[in-house]
Amino acid sequence: MLINPKFFNLIVTSLFTISIWGILESDARASTSETCDHAAAIAAEEYQIPLSIMKAVTRVETGQTKNGSLEPWPWAVNIGGKGTWFGSKDAAVKHVLAHLARGFTNIDIGCFQLNYRWHGHAFSSPSTMLDPLKNARYAARFLSKLRAEQGDWTRAVGAYHSRTKEHATRYKRRFSEVYENLTSRITGENLHSENRRNQFPLLQRSVAKPTLGSLVPLGEASVRGSLITQNGEI
Repeated sequence: MLINPKFFNLIVTSLFTISIWGILESDARASTSETCDHAAAIAAEEYQIPLSIMKAVTRVETGQTKNGSLEPWPWAVNIGGKGTWFGSKDAAVKHVLAHLARGFTNIDIGCFQLNYRWHGHAFSSPSTMLDPLKNARYAARFLSKLRAEQGDWTRAVGAYHSRTKEHATRYKRRFSEVYENLTSRITGENLHSENRRNQFPLLQRSVAKPTLGSLVPLGEASVRGSLITQNGEI
């Protein structure tokens, strides 16, 4: 059977275009998945927190398993325990605004799942709260404060999630799993090591550090639901 050359060329061109768009979409998603790590690196250096701590926390909070690796996602939103990974910041912001308009404020936002109910006032808008670097700096300052209070990073991470011992213990267990897997690929760093030099200078930093409050009130005993459960599911 003879095939019309024009038709054949059209098919080849279409398949090539689809392949190119698939590659570009994959590259864009890979770049986006690195955003939280870039922000974490800057915040870790500014607040003298081991980078692996920041990377592990953002993965516990927003991680998705891609090609066998747990990767964080900046446009993650958790409303009342129901988490969603959005494909864009705009989509995430619209989702948050829609729920705020309906009176919902128990919303965890961004790379480090900051809770809007308690700390939305520290940001000019949900869009600002979703900014990866602002989000990371907020979390870093709180973790640094908890480290001084609790005496070590593991206890600090547990308190980051909850002041209730049961919930903090469960969170620390999940954090330890993620941390150990992450640091198995990083030599010379552990929970008590000095922070590594920032290797992700893709986010522009500002000279001044923002004045931030704590992630959750110090007396708050309720749980901030993270996107990942103990079974690693959303």
